[in-house]
Amino acid sequence: MYYLTQELFFPPVSQANLDGILAIGGDLSPERLLLAYKSGIFPWFNAGEPIIWWSPNPRMVLFLDELVVSKSMRNILNRNIFSVTFNQNFRDVISNCQQAKRDGQTGTWISNEMIEAYCKLNELGIAKSVEVWQNNELVGGLYGIDLGHVFCGESMFSKVSNASKVGFIALTKQLKNDNYRLLDCQVYNEHLESLGCRKIDRVDFVAILKSK
Repeated sequence: MYYLTQELFFPPVSQANLDGILAIGGDLSPERLLLAYKSGIFPWFNAGEPIIWWSPNPRMVLFLDELVVSKSMRNILNRNIFSVTFNQNFRDVISNCQQAKRDGQTGTWISNEMIEAYCKLNELGIAKSVEVWQNNELVGGLYGIDLGHVFCGESMFSKVSNASKVGFIALTKQLKNDNYRLLDCQVYNEHLESLGCRKIDRVDFVAILKSK
């Protein structure tokens, strides 16, 4: 495992351990975060811990043509229960992701330090959000890193049933219209698989990152 210094550097992702941990330490500066995402690396750690950098193998991704929208979700979309905006309330979205309760987790990995780091990336046009509204209330959304041809999803939240799915579907359709290659979802879970995401080898994922 590699211990980072102040030097702006990451070791090759092939050096990650079997769990996907590549390095520890460093900082959350915009320059380091952007280098990380361009290299297939992301930070994930609990508050009070050193920064832990991950590059899992395999990688969970969505090829945009493979999006699965269930019949029940099509009905919800057709009823126009929700409205969706893009990159209008980034701080509110990431703050709601921080507060969201998740199965099997007693806390959150989105620390206040993480929020400030990603809000800075948002100001620089690198981190972006999707907002889902119902009756003028923010009820769902997601945020991630926009690399121009790949969108690296970070976290979602939903205050009402299906709100985050609506945001995910809207983002996927927008990315497809803009000729993106894929939506990075980082690691496997059944919810993502139900939407059409699948695992690919890290080597293939990094090649797509470098293909722009």
